[in-house]
Amino acid sequence: MTYKLSKPDRHLIGDIHLDGSKSISNRALIIHALCGDNFEIKNLSTSKDTQLMQQLLASDAEVLDAGAAGTTFRFLTAYLATQEGSRTLTGTERMKQRPIRLLVDALRKLGANIEYLENEGYPPLRIHSPNNFGTTNQLAIPADTSSQYLSALLMIAPTLPNGLKLELVGNLVSRPYLEMTLRMMAYFGVGHSWEANVITVQPGKYQPKPFTVEADWSAASYYYAMAAFSDRCDLRLHGLFQESIQGDSVLGDMMQTFGVESLWGKNTVQLTKLAGVKPFFEWDFLPCPDVAQTLAVVCGGLGVHGLFSGLETLRIKETDRIAALQNELAKVQVFLSKLPDRFSKKPDKEFFMVEGKAVVEGSPLFHTYEDHRMAMAFAPLAMLGEIQVEHPQVVEKSYPAFWEDLKGLGFEVVPAN
Repeated sequence: MTYKLSKPDRHLIGDIHLDGSKSISNRALIIHALCGDNFEIKNLSTSKDTQLMQQLLASDAEVLDAGAAGTTFRFLTAYLATQEGSRTLTGTERMKQRPIRLLVDALRKLGANIEYLENEGYPPLRIHSPNNFGTTNQLAIPADTSSQYLSALLMIAPTLPNGLKLELVGNLVSRPYLEMTLRMMAYFGVGHSWEANVITVQPGKYQPKPFTVEADWSAASYYYAMAAFSDRCDLRLHGLFQESIQGDSVLGDMMQTFGVESLWGKNTVQLTKLAGVKPFFEWDFLPCPDVAQTLAVVCGGLGVHGLFSGLETLRIKETDRIAALQNELAKVQVFLSKLPDRFSKKPDKEFFMVEGKAVVEGSPLFHTYEDHRMAMAFAPLAMLGEIQVEHPQVVEKSYPAFWEDLKGLGFEVVPAN
């Protein structure tokens, strides 16, 4: 299926009630399972990934299929490693290409009994009852690995007989995601210390408490992009917390470059459009990689030169997001290119430049690469002209109501064939 998107004007007026954060929801579900006592979780994400997490945690099946959900697969790997019995954890063909060795090696050091069923270092996994799990309580992990590995280990840490000392070796990526995990653990009664590069979690028990999931800042980014492209904007996004535990909450600051103002009410932010757009934008996306695609499209749509760094994890997401951005931006005469190392300000960082102003004509067709964020990041370009989005159903992974919400703001969203 392909959707055709357009908007008869560049006015953005209305209210959007955003879904709960998928990242927070999935962590809350793992903590709920580890707690052993029931507690209420309000505003749980309706995303496919979160629904899948719920289903798999409640399932007695021997084979658990995490599909394309990377967070679900990684969190469940650690969770199942603490449980009795033998289960197989698998996923899509793309999931079978995403490395899992670092997490499996760490869990094995703690006493987990895990075997690879196909290619060494990759899913699917067979996870058996642990052997003296947690007798060893010290791990050294490369700090530049996926935060999902680290969060998975931290969440099971208090259930281990000796807790866990997690040493982060090298330069840390995605610190906000670790802080999110640790703040949620603290809410449920599990403290920690973080001294230099060592996080220590003592053994203990999660305490059951009612919990409200804040709305998803990654989802909010698409509306910020629309606001940036608008001539007139009076849009209210409901459910966001101003004092957020999500790294993507920096959106309010970064979008000032593009003339988007954020005015706060109680768990609501009102977006307005100010005159003037700055010609240059620079940002390190290491703490907030999930909004990099959106900002690349914003820069292209407005003809702003963008200098991006911190994109190291984008190549191992649902797709190679850097290659996908390069392919799709080129369709509107915008180019994403890696700067030669000699131009880098820091020798240990990669820098990418977004150049060109989008020319949206002839109803360009954007491929989504089985990646929900590609579909939603490119959708705001419909404010500049008619576009087409292939396989639009991929948004179910994180934001099932996205297309209906766009219709509510006056977008025309119709099947192209």
